[in-house]
Amino acid sequence: MKKNCLLWALLWACLGLNAQSFDRYFADRTLRADYLFTGNARQQSICLDELSALPRWAGRRHHLSELPLAGNGQIVMRDAADSTVIYRASFSALFQEWLETDEARAVTKGFEHTVLLPFPQRPAVVEITLFDMRRRVRARLTHTVDPQDILIHQKGQAHITPHRYLLHSGPADRCIDVAILAEGYTEAEMDTFYRDARTACESLFAHEPFRSMKDRFNIVAVASPSQDSGVSIPRLGQWKSTAFGSHFSTFYSDRYLTTARLKSLHDALAGIDYEHIIVLANTAEYGGGGIYNSYTLTTAHHEDFRPVVVHEFGHSFGGLADEYFYDDDVMTDTYPLDIEPWEPNITTRVDFASKWQDMIPAGTPLPTPAEGFNTYKVGLYEGGGYSARGIYRPAYNCRMRTNDFPSFCPVCRRALERLIRFYTK
Repeated sequence: MKKNCLLWALLWACLGLNAQSFDRYFADRTLRADYLFTGNARQQSICLDELSALPRWAGRRHHLSELPLAGNGQIVMRDAADSTVIYRASFSALFQEWLETDEARAVTKGFEHTVLLPFPQRPAVVEITLFDMRRRVRARLTHTVDPQDILIHQKGQAHITPHRYLLHSGPADRCIDVAILAEGYTEAEMDTFYRDARTACESLFAHEPFRSMKDRFNIVAVASPSQDSGVSIPRLGQWKSTAFGSHFSTFYSDRYLTTARLKSLHDALAGIDYEHIIVLANTAEYGGGGIYNSYTLTTAHHEDFRPVVVHEFGHSFGGLADEYFYDDDVMTDTYPLDIEPWEPNITTRVDFASKWQDMIPAGTPLPTPAEGFNTYKVGLYEGGGYSARGIYRPAYNCRMRTNDFPSFCPVCRRALERLIRFYTK
């Protein structure tokens, strides 16, 4: 009994230290940092565009200097007085995907990117870094934030976008706050949007581990209006005036639906507590996209809306990789085979021990032969991350591989559960 009391005392002491650390360095506000990632396949750079202050901080108040996943980019905040790391986060960016395209070899472009940080009480040094697929630095920017700077834009005090909570489990600082935004819905179509948002919410919590950990989430539907109904489909010559300017054919891939207007996206959320973003597009055209710690964007009126929104949220929230692949003779250079991917659900076997090796039953052959559709057996199945050879996935099928499969595989479920616990203790 005394031993259990001691363990509880140590636990509460640790929690208290986490809280003290946040209160020591940060105010209960959000520092929104807007950046421009610019360049081409040969050379990249980062520019600071604007700093804004939002009324509250909805993110984590513990594990402040830790990273749950590496991502393709990282941002580190240090106390300017003593260089102590006081906050760290990771992300991926559309710009980094574009750098791998043929267009990037011939054209120089700029992409918006936004990061949410706790608001420092004292001057802080912020360092943001982009990595290539071999974890080499592509670009890095260091700048100092003075919390007394009069040019930090104050947002979210007025003109807040209309919104409704679909799930409110607790205070923002104790839950994961997900905002669902309307894209391509006119003012007259907002009842439709709220129904679609509820469908997205129901779809997410029909899957484990979200179902059993539902009480750790808040979901808010944000009625961001568009002038036109629908979204842009360039291959059909259809261009719409919408809240976030999203369109299909990103990087000339017909089904890839994204937006480059991240500042508009975050402006629509100013004054609303949020950490993760789902954007619903008012169209029956098939497509979507999910970018880690940036956003999910998916179509709301295609017959596969329910599985797709969950799949894309697996990318944007969970940092999960695509487990599908192309023809047997196709190899891509998305993942170098001599580097272990940072995503938790694929491996090149360079550092397999850090992935799901502990979940494979004794006696399972490695690589594992396919045993048929719908199998849940954890193993080492060749094919994933768009390549048929050299990259391995943990199960024959999974929500991250096909829309037809009803759930995340055990490895993806564990990865998601670990992430939820990281954010919520």
